[in-house]
Amino acid sequence: MAIWHSEYSLESLNAHSHGTLAEVLGIRFIEIGEDFIRATMPVDARTRQPFGLLHGGASVALAETLGSTAANLCCTPGREYAVGLEINANHVHSVRAGEVTGVARPLHRGRSSQVWEIRIYDDSKRLVCVSRLTCAVIAQAQAPSVA
Repeated sequence: MAIWHSEYSLESLNAHSHGTLAEVLGIRFIEIGEDFIRATMPVDARTRQPFGLLHGGASVALAETLGSTAANLCCTPGREYAVGLEINANHVHSVRAGEVTGVARPLHRGRSSQVWEIRIYDDSKRLVCVSRLTCAVIAQAQAPSVA
């Protein structure tokens, strides 16, 4: 059984990214599994640092996009939403070109907090970055919609 509050489509998740940093960086959601979501990001002029490598901040942006989206998919629309409290990242391999793929999976889904692990891989399936995002779950009568 899926962990998501409702059924969501890739089209709705990608449309929700319109006008955001995710759109600027070329982040695209490509899969919604029973307990994970997956997205890709190009390694190009938008996401490289001056030495030609994938910028660590771009990896963190991908991780936070995945983790916060996943956290919000687990919230009750209109009653609560999740916001990031803390994120960390270990950059373990460099990438110069191609595309990276991130996968977010829950470590903890509680009533007031959630913790997500996001692993980012290059085209050769080598681990590039591992990140952990902690989110607060906030109750609100008019919570923003995720999808």
